[in-house]
Amino acid sequence: MRRAQERAARVLLLVLSLLVLAALAAILLHVLTRGFKALSLAFLLESPRRAGREGGILDPVVATGYVSALALLLAVPVGVGSAIYLSEYARRGPLVGIARFGIDALAGIPSIIFGLFGLSFFVIGLGLGWSVLSGALTLTLMLLPTIVRISEEAIRAVPRPYREGSLALGATRWQTIHLVVLPNAAPGILTGVILSIGRAAGETAAVILTAGSALGVPLTPLDPARTLSVHLYVLATEGLSESRAYGTAAVLILGILAVNIAIAMLSRRLKPGRA
Repeated sequence: MRRAQERAARVLLLVLSLLVLAALAAILLHVLTRGFKALSLAFLLESPRRAGREGGILDPVVATGYVSALALLLAVPVGVGSAIYLSEYARRGPLVGIARFGIDALAGIPSIIFGLFGLSFFVIGLGLGWSVLSGALTLTLMLLPTIVRISEEAIRAVPRPYREGSLALGATRWQTIHLVVLPNAAPGILTGVILSIGRAAGETAAVILTAGSALGVPLTPLDPARTLSVHLYVLATEGLSESRAYGTAAVLILGILAVNIAIAMLSRRLKPGRA
């Protein structure tokens, strides 16, 4: 009886896993097969013309990299630093519980709410206008919960004997953290960064309200920008060019996939014991 239940459970889990993979494959196949028809060197290197009906996607590609990189540059140090404090320094108590509850609650807020906050606070309140900086600051708030929680779990997963051995050899607490704990937690922390990259590059609602949708290559953080996801949204909803919409989607998917693979390879190299 137990063996039959075990087999049934394994078959059920296998079927569910295959369903997830099939759904993912169907989406990728649909987007990439249509998107590849629009891909060319000119499509990647030319600026959009006639609101996107003609030309390429150079401006949105640059804007996406600009906004995402700036958001990660702001979010990763703050998020990892917060995770270090919560896991290594903070004592158990109501304040720590409230902080963790706040982080979890922040992770569940819809992106449009972040966009409205960014619009009222960064764009209007601080006078930054629709700009790369406003979009990056709004994305930073969105990415922090993911980075903090995943980094905290990665740091907590480092075996305690590692810390005790370092302290027994005379290392200070901070030396133990940045020479022993963080190198061993690096693969897990990079997992949080990978998830953050995908969300930063693919976010639309929050970005269109804070970075704007103006075409043109942003030269400074105070320039408006149209990211790939916003460009895709405009092309699809306004019916400007279906083929270019699929091409933009394909570039976005392949770009995120390439970055994820690169960081995953770096994460594997950073594992202790690997050259």
